[in-house]
Amino acid sequence: MQKKETMWGVLFILPGFLGFLFFILIPVIMSLGISFTEWNFLKGWGAIRFNGLANYQKLFQDEWFFVSLRNNLLFTVVTIPTLLALGLVTANIINRHCYGGNAIRVMIFIPYIASVVAVCTVWQVMLQPSYGPINQFLMSIGIKNPPKWLVDGKWALWVVMLIYIWTQLGYYVAVFMSGLKNVPEDLYEAAQIDGAASFKQFWYITVPMVRPTTFFLAIMGIIGSFKVFDLISVLTQGGPGNATSVMAYFIYKTAFQDFKMGYACAQAWVLFFIIFLVTLVQWKYQNKYTNE
Repeated sequence: MQKKETMWGVLFILPGFLGFLFFILIPVIMSLGISFTEWNFLKGWGAIRFNGLANYQKLFQDEWFFVSLRNNLLFTVVTIPTLLALGLVTANIINRHCYGGNAIRVMIFIPYIASVVAVCTVWQVMLQPSYGPINQFLMSIGIKNPPKWLVDGKWALWVVMLIYIWTQLGYYVAVFMSGLKNVPEDLYEAAQIDGAASFKQFWYITVPMVRPTTFFLAIMGIIGSFKVFDLISVLTQGGPGNATSVMAYFIYKTAFQDFKMGYACAQAWVLFFIIFLVTLVQWKYQNKYTNE
């Protein structure tokens, strides 16, 4: 009987394990080996040439890599704190001060599940420098030379960050609302009896009580921000110049536009190392933040 149950258990996990083995583990191991080579994959396996640590050494001399890393760090530093703050404040307002909170939450969540291409197309039309409704409005109120937005190197990354915040906010609100359901209502009632204002209730009750949720969203948000690709690919293709180039798009460009697969794999492993460090921080501090 025990052997039969073990056999059925193995059969149930076998498809998932094979998928993990052939589509994740083996490609990851191969990418590590390829990162030590020079290879144009269009020329086939025979074109692979071992070059040791040359790809990793090249990274430290590649201006485009450092610009992409800098853009990615700026992207993370701006978007994640903004999403955490807006998500928690919005969730608290919906949870405590709005009727029909579920309907509002659904409307906020729609951009998160909408097609990235459709969302980006709408924003591109709105931000069109000459005929877009945003610049038309700015010119109608007396601004003669409004920003070029996505085609202006000074504004492009900031616009992409704004669109990213807009698309992701619904997810943060939904998760925070789930966390707020676990905050005892007695705490707010006691605070009201003691004469605490709404802001103090929010700061001294809501914020500490949802700390585990905040920590979870912060870690996942940081990891996600280093993998942002779709918005960049559709909106700007890393341009103008390299103003919106980030790590994930830089890797894609190196591999599938410049056909330098070995160099792209080296970049991917550097990105993996950065994300791995973030994960280590999570493991170190998760007990402190989830048990308090």
